[in-house]
Amino acid sequence: MKGRIYFLIPILATATLWLYLLTQLAPSLNAENVPELHFPHNLTDLQKLADLLRMYKDKNLLYTTVLFCSAYLYKQTFIIPGSALLNVLAGALFGITIGFPLACVLTGIGSSLCYLWSLWLGKEVLEHYFSEKIHKLQDQVKKNEHQLMFYLLFLRMFPISPNWLINLTCPILGVPLPMFFISVFIGLMPYNFLTVQTGEILGSLTSLDQLMETSTFLKLAAMACAALIPPIIFKRRTDITITTS
Repeated sequence: MKGRIYFLIPILATATLWLYLLTQLAPSLNAENVPELHFPHNLTDLQKLADLLRMYKDKNLLYTTVLFCSAYLYKQTFIIPGSALLNVLAGALFGITIGFPLACVLTGIGSSLCYLWSLWLGKEVLEHYFSEKIHKLQDQVKKNEHQLMFYLLFLRMFPISPNWLINLTCPILGVPLPMFFISVFIGLMPYNFLTVQTGEILGSLTSLDQLMETSTFLKLAAMACAALIPPIIFKRRTDITITTS
């Protein structure tokens, strides 16, 4: 069973090759010192990449969109850090009107692809590498079986939840794929909105720390807590009904 993990290597290699081929098909630009296409690592990288992709967008909108979507799904599927930077990039390229729903859809699809390969790897493989963390999440899922969707939304909205771990463990915890997709799509909406919105002012950013300022963290935490209000109300009403009957 553990040998299955090695089958991820050709899948990852194929996806990487696809991204490489896309970079080779980039439209020609009449500009000097054009930087190479790459994943951004810092604010300067991000701003230069945004400028470059805007030029590509003017030349070929379809190419730029396919390239962006492919890069986004690559990071989400293989749980590579940096989705926040791509959300900012989405705002810089497409604006909040297009960038926000695009980020939500790509987040849902990419996380679902991660869910599927995690499901294929099997429980034994994942427990071998993440045993302690899986058992903790398993206990929480059992405690919240009656309000699982609200609990998943809470996890997604809470700013310090490890989304990569949730993506990996949900399939072996018995979370159905449709529920998983909806929890990702809706639960990460606040985070996606705030980061995509930041992309519209990318040029004025001086530090990536501005993406998660204290005020932003508090907003996301408040939204996460709000996701728990409906199940609490429902539970109280149920308790009252049982008591009176």
